[in-house]
Amino acid sequence: MYTLVLGIALVLLKYLEVSPVVNWSWWWVLSPFAVTAAWWAWADASGYSKRKAMEKMDQRKQERIDRAKASMGRGQRR
Repeated sequence: MYTLVLGIALVLLKYLEVSPVVNWSWWWVLSPFAVTAAWWAWADASGYSKRKAMEKMDQRKQERIDRAKASMGRGQRR
């Protein structure tokens, strides 16, 4: 995600002709987008993004269970 933001910022700086970026080649300005695409391809292929989504869902589920137990008056067991 950081590389996507960096890519957008570099394109914007190149378009607005800001001093150091205006002299750079378009290959350097657009390279963060290639890195972002490679990262997303790797994350999808390796299952990283799916694993992170499952962890987030499990965390939400556990928080719901804990809230329900707390509202019923059943605290954490020791």
